Amino acid sequence: MGRMDNKTVLVTGGGKGIGRAASQRMAQEGAHIIVTDFDDAGGQETVNLITSDGGSARFLHHNVTEEAEWESVMADILANEGQLDVLLNNAGIIIMHRLEDFPLEDFRRQNAVNIEGVFLGMKHGVRAMKKAGKGSIINMSSVAGRSGSPSGVGYCATKGAVRLMTKAAAKEMLAMGTEIRVNSVHPALIDTSMAQDIRDQIGDGSRSMDKAFIRTQGRLGQADEIANGILFLASDESSFANGSELVLDNTQTA
Repeated sequence: MGRMDNKTVLVTGGGKGIGRAASQRMAQEGAHIIVTDFDDAGGQETVNLITSDGGSARFLHHNVTEEAEWESVMADILANEGQLDVLLNNAGIIIMHRLEDFPLEDFRRQNAVNIEGVFLGMKHGVRAMKKAGKGSIINMSSVAGRSGSPSGVGYCATKGAVRLMTKAAAKEMLAMGTEIRVNSVHPALIDTSMAQDIRDQIGDGSRSMDKAFIRTQGRLGQADEIANGILFLASDESSFANGSELVLDNTQTA
């Protein structure tokens, strides 16, 4: 028996990084994974990796900033799988600028993906889960949602918003008498393409950044390490975890 047997899981931004690792890990424990992404090739590759390992998965194209696409994805899942047990709101981007040079259009674009995408996911995830009256919604935040960082005013704002939206939604679900749990995950810097995106945006300061992260968290985390934490929150083992923050940062914010 797997820890996720008979569970249908939707993972946004599942085409790479933590989203891919979490999809694979939950599939290994028996979950059926709906991988969604704006990147069709990456999303389909995740599905191929899962199915070649004996797991069950399929892909749907998905822009998390568009409410109509959320409606379409949820309708597709309910029509074909009949239920949604777990939603991992993982899709996100990072845009870094010094505060005085931060273009408003970049600030708004990052908000659209990182805040509005999670908001829409929770809104439509709850609607899909309400019939069963239970489920697990997992929102990817960051240590940047708990403390600030240079050139991170926009990113920190989005991840801080995810942190508090999670808590508000969890309290609302409990007050409504449902067993829909909502929790957030807060990784430190993880060895994924997003870490390289940060390096590329910082440019000459990337060496100093790497040294700073190594000093505060010892080493870069691995996507598989975060996936194991996500698995716990997705499974029934975390039945008393609701409105909580799972911080995976090797002491960075301790």
